[in-house]
Amino acid sequence: MGEGFSFTRKLLFFCVCVAKVTVGHVRYSIPEEMATASIVGNIVQDLGLDVKRLKSGRARIFTEDGSEYIGLNLDKGTLIVNKRIDREERCGLVSPCSLHFQVILDNPMELHRVDVEILDINDNAPVFPKREMNFEISELAVKGARFSLDSARDQDVGLNSLQTYKLSPTDHFKLNMLSRPDGTKYAEMVLQTVLDRENQEEHKLTLTAYDGGDPPKSGSVKIKVIVMDANDNAPVFSQSLYRVTVPENASRGTVILKVSATDADKGTNGELVYSFSQNSDITSSKFNMDSHTGEITVGGELNYEKVKHFEIDVGATDKGGLTDTSKVLIEVTDVNDNAPVISIISLSNSIPEDSAPDTVIAMLNIKDLDSGKNGQVKCFISSDLPFKIKSTTSNFYSLVSDDDLDRETVPAYNITITAMDEGSPPHSTNKTIHLRISDINDHAPIFPQPVLNAFIPENNSPGMSLLSVKASDQDSGNNARISYFLEDSQLNGMSASAYFSVNAESGEILAVRSFDYEQTKDFRIQVKAQDGGSPPLSSNVTVKILIQDQNDNPPQVLYPVQTGGSLVAEMVPRSADVGYLVTKVVAVDVDSGQNAWLSYKLQKATDRALFEVGSQNGEIRTIRQVTDKDAVKQRLTVIVEDNGQPSRSATVVVNVAVADSFPEVLSEFTDFTHDKEYNDNLTFYLVLALAVVSFLFITCVVVIISVKIYRWRRERLIYKSHGNLPVIPYYPPLYADVGGTGTLKQAFSYEVYGTTDSRKSDMNYPRPFSQCTLSVDHSATRTVPRNKTESENILTEQKPPNNDWRFTQGQRPGPSGATGGPEVAMGTGPWPQPPTEAEQLQALMAAANEVSEATATLGPGTMGLSTRYSPQFTLQHVPDYRQNVYIPGSTATLTSNPQQQQATAQQAAQQALPPPQASAQPEPPKAAQTPASKKKSTKKEKK
Repeated sequence: MGEGFSFTRKLLFFCVCVAKVTVGHVRYSIPEEMATASIVGNIVQDLGLDVKRLKSGRARIFTEDGSEYIGLNLDKGTLIVNKRIDREERCGLVSPCSLHFQVILDNPMELHRVDVEILDINDNAPVFPKREMNFEISELAVKGARFSLDSARDQDVGLNSLQTYKLSPTDHFKLNMLSRPDGTKYAEMVLQTVLDRENQEEHKLTLTAYDGGDPPKSGSVKIKVIVMDANDNAPVFSQSLYRVTVPENASRGTVILKVSATDADKGTNGELVYSFSQNSDITSSKFNMDSHTGEITVGGELNYEKVKHFEIDVGATDKGGLTDTSKVLIEVTDVNDNAPVISIISLSNSIPEDSAPDTVIAMLNIKDLDSGKNGQVKCFISSDLPFKIKSTTSNFYSLVSDDDLDRETVPAYNITITAMDEGSPPHSTNKTIHLRISDINDHAPIFPQPVLNAFIPENNSPGMSLLSVKASDQDSGNNARISYFLEDSQLNGMSASAYFSVNAESGEILAVRSFDYEQTKDFRIQVKAQDGGSPPLSSNVTVKILIQDQNDNPPQVLYPVQTGGSLVAEMVPRSADVGYLVTKVVAVDVDSGQNAWLSYKLQKATDRALFEVGSQNGEIRTIRQVTDKDAVKQRLTVIVEDNGQPSRSATVVVNVAVADSFPEVLSEFTDFTHDKEYNDNLTFYLVLALAVVSFLFITCVVVIISVKIYRWRRERLIYKSHGNLPVIPYYPPLYADVGGTGTLKQAFSYEVYGTTDSRKSDMNYPRPFSQCTLSVDHSATRTVPRNKTESENILTEQKPPNNDWRFTQGQRPGPSGATGGPEVAMGTGPWPQPPTEAEQLQALMAAANEVSEATATLGPGTMGLSTRYSPQFTLQHVPDYRQNVYIPGSTATLTSNPQQQQATAQQAAQQALPPPQASAQPEPPKAAQTPASKKKSTKKEKK
């Protein structure tokens, strides 16, 4: 892979199944500095999984230190590099360098351990801590004297680490390669020729360090050697190697070791100075050394879990520059200073209450950084909980159920997990998990009582509430949501739902119909309570509904029987003593309780002083001696009353006959019966007559109102038309000459135009008949057609008159105030001369003024305008003009009776006409009243 580096992938796989958790192990090797997203390995193939399992199990990577160097590609099932891995930064000089993590899967839970070894590449060159090393060496230094050189540091490991040194030039010194117990190499510079300060006071050398990489990398440092004046004795340490142990919790300033060296020289050349040589920054930060006494003290915090031992080079140098070196090995001992750490890998927040034992709830990782017994951990929970801890692999545990669970007893648990090491004193850590027990539908609804009673008065209104049933369910959520139903059963041959209904939400029982206590006194129904679980559970309760009696029935009299056709009477002999039992009124009440308690009272009696009624038993007895003065017919009205609130009553009439013999009784009560029947019939006919009269009156009122409305609407239409009213002519009948002379040659008619406004009225003078003229022929009845002539000037010929139509002398038409001559008196001679134009004008104006009264004066024998213009008018409707005929401009009256004609003639002869200025204008015949004339007459009456 990266930088052309080839490596061998090693795979180790094993699987262990403990407490329903599958465990596998796989190992990979990759070089450091691989590019991001590079493939580390195919975990699906190596662990025998598939991609679907990774997705369904929500596969994820868990690392104890939280590092994220390696990622998981769920789509391909491969491990990839998340970020650049620097082996030196991750592990330092530790080899091999590995990444340890776990792949976790759920449903079911699986744990697979993965180790990825980071292989070193030669990416670091050896580096010396100093750019230049200076040595002051006495010229008296003997051949073979050794001088320690600072070692180069190469962060790579293995073959890529520091392998060799090379010193140049080698005129006076040579290089001696040495190795430490941990395998690291260091060099010593050995004097191989005696130095002569006088020849050369300073020597400059170059020390080069090489690693074993391909190609190798190197680093160099300059060495400057200054030749000092002679000091023939060098310091010597008492030991070439010192060993000491120190606990990791040693406080700062604690003396852990004192080194000593001796120098045979005296004076200043014998004074020694102690110091650390070839020390790293870590060593100098952890320890301090007294340069005068050689005591080594703790200078920083020690941690066994990070660095377990230290190797320190110490040197003793005299004033002459002679020195000696020694090794100090410091071993750090572990103390129980770390508490266990609990990490939750996977957790189920809730489990159903019907979970089987050994159901995995959580997976835990517990680690203690201490070693030995201090790092040995025990994990446990409270023994009172239905759970236990199982160890799966090293440092991994599972929390599983250990007993049956019941949510209704304990709905949730706070599980405290305790991890304790075996150190002295021990350290412990607690972790609390909140576990909720989810509900299942394992409890049916429960009613507080198996049987419930409800009371309802009879005659109740439909929809009335009887009772509300309530059931409880120990479950929760939908499993505790209760619905109520009415069990289908037969009540009096009908379904229970025909009588009652139950509210599914509240359990309220309602009456569907009204009840009658006398028909049904109680009901028994079953109400089912059903929860919302799946499958649902239910239970029933019996509800007994008792109908309460109401005083809704009056007493019923059984005796004496009241019949409509016959009369029943009780006989009491006149010799009856006081307390004589006449009869007993027997009554019953179909109600119950106090509503059926009956009391009897005497309401009316012919003789109250003669009889009494027992209030409790209804017995009618005499309260005094019967005498001859007592009437034979005694009528008693007894009222029977119940004790309800309000009370109801019934009355019964008891007929008592005070007599000693039956014939006497029969005669008296026969009349009585007849009178009663007569009164009953009379009442019936009176009521019937009143109903008929009322009906006729209402009918007449309706008809009158309808006619009034109809006429009013016609008047409104005519009034709105103003002067555009149609011509309504008045046609007098044709008259024949009584003498048969035929002098009445032609018929004249007057046309009067009347409107609501008299100023617009108009009239025409006489003219011959043209259209719409009725010819009187009493010998036949037919429909009169319109006579259409060629010219209005042609006169219509008069038919021969009937013998019955004869005018007397006084009845002949003539001018106003004319008297009959001899011819008139004798009934012979021609007709008088036609009236003058002034007389015709006066007659027509009088007729116009009287037109409004014409319709009112027309009787059965007078033809009105409505009849004249009716489309169905025939001669059958023409009145008999012989009964009463008026001649315009004349006071004569025609009649068909000869006797009446004679009387009329005599009366006309005796009448004296008044003078013209004093006499009243003769009234013209009244024409049929038109709507216009009617409105005009109405205005006159109002004025």
